[in-house]
Amino acid sequence: MTAGKIRVLLADDERLLRAGIRLVLRHAEDIEVIAEADDGSQAVELACQMPVDVVLMDIRMPGTDGLTAAEQMAERAPGVKVVMLTTFGEHDYITRALRGGAVGFILKDTGPQELIQAVRAAAHGGAILSPRITKDLIDQHVTTNDTRTTEARRLVSDLTDRERQVLVLIGLGTSNAEAARRLYMGEGTVKTYVSRILAKLGCANRVQAAIIAHDAGMLPTR
Repeated sequence: MTAGKIRVLLADDERLLRAGIRLVLRHAEDIEVIAEADDGSQAVELACQMPVDVVLMDIRMPGTDGLTAAEQMAERAPGVKVVMLTTFGEHDYITRALRGGAVGFILKDTGPQELIQAVRAAAHGGAILSPRITKDLIDQHVTTNDTRTTEARRLVSDLTDRERQVLVLIGLGTSNAEAARRLYMGEGTVKTYVSRILAKLGCANRVQAAIIAHDAGMLPTR
């Protein structure tokens, strides 16, 4: 991303949803919606032709869907950060989207401030998963077994006390900004801890780290 405003492309076939997101982002002085698309192929072409920093893209659209469009953008416009817009319960798509180049998922009913923070985080290289998505992923994909528990506990045993605190917040789906507030740390410091934790655990992303935290018994039970 170059200096100046974060340039956003909205890709969703629901005109009212695009209007709502555009209205929310208009309140952020550092963000500008520069284009809109109502199908995936149009979004890909716009991302290739215009100086787009972040694409907010619906998963399900007529013609080329959002997942396919994200994969095409990764090849044709690799500098563009794609954040998928989803509804609760569509989490089977997450693995494919993250592998295809998307940097995160947010729910369509995400609050205005969370949406703005997600755009900022994506523009600056962060990964975004709504807390509810993180928790649901863990519930769906983690099964309790002694081997997984033993391995997870072995991995986290190498973490410092502060790294463990940050890992718990990752497991709860907390953003870097919220983790910084809870731990009385700078957001940049939290980002450093997150990178260090992922490296120590051998994780490619925050979801994998969250699953390890769950397997190790570090997360509060419901």
